[in-house]
Amino acid sequence: MLQNVLVAWSGGKDSALALREIQRDGRYRVAALLTTVTAEYDRISMHGVRRALLRRQAESLGLPLEEVVISPGASNDEYEANMGVAIAALRTRSAGLDSVVFGDLFLADIRAYRERMLARIGMRGLFPLWRRDTRALAHEFVRAGYRAALVCVDSAQLAGEFAGREFDADLLHHLPPEVDPCGENGEFHTFVYAGPGLREPARCQRGEVVVRDGRFVYCDLVETASR
Repeated sequence: MLQNVLVAWSGGKDSALALREIQRDGRYRVAALLTTVTAEYDRISMHGVRRALLRRQAESLGLPLEEVVISPGASNDEYEANMGVAIAALRTRSAGLDSVVFGDLFLADIRAYRERMLARIGMRGLFPLWRRDTRALAHEFVRAGYRAALVCVDSAQLAGEFAGREFDADLLHHLPPEVDPCGENGEFHTFVYAGPGLREPARCQRGEVVVRDGRFVYCDLVETASR
């Protein structure tokens, strides 16, 4: 019998790769994607992608989506409380659900925080990409046929001009050597709009580019009609 799990879903490449790995494993069934959305902005928290595109992405993956809504500038307490309520509700609907899958790569403090948070509610984390070589993983993502765009760039770590660029071999070639190829240090965030597992692309086009908080450069993705 397959074990039900949740996948912590940002809509980006690391989430997509973690989902692929857990589905390949053969022991698990994905009960839902779990995404934090910021109220008022109606966008994925941190990444800034519109909720409509998130929903189209989940629909294309053929997986249920659970949106955990937090307020702008939410405290950690609010985040944990809202996440706890959402997970508790999902556990009542999915027998044996006791694990959440994350796409973390090497930040030990982030992993330890997630594990502590889950332990408080009797759950555990699964980290299928943990300690994978990030350069090799980034190139594997491209070779596998995923399509993604950089939707948020921290201009303190990477030039803001990278916002909106395609995550492809050309981008990996031009990333400065001090920037992690998977953006694991928060240098950039991505949105996957096509590739393995998606029955059809989450069709979108690049829109306005804006700077928030003096350093975070966001490229808006605007939903376009399906063919």
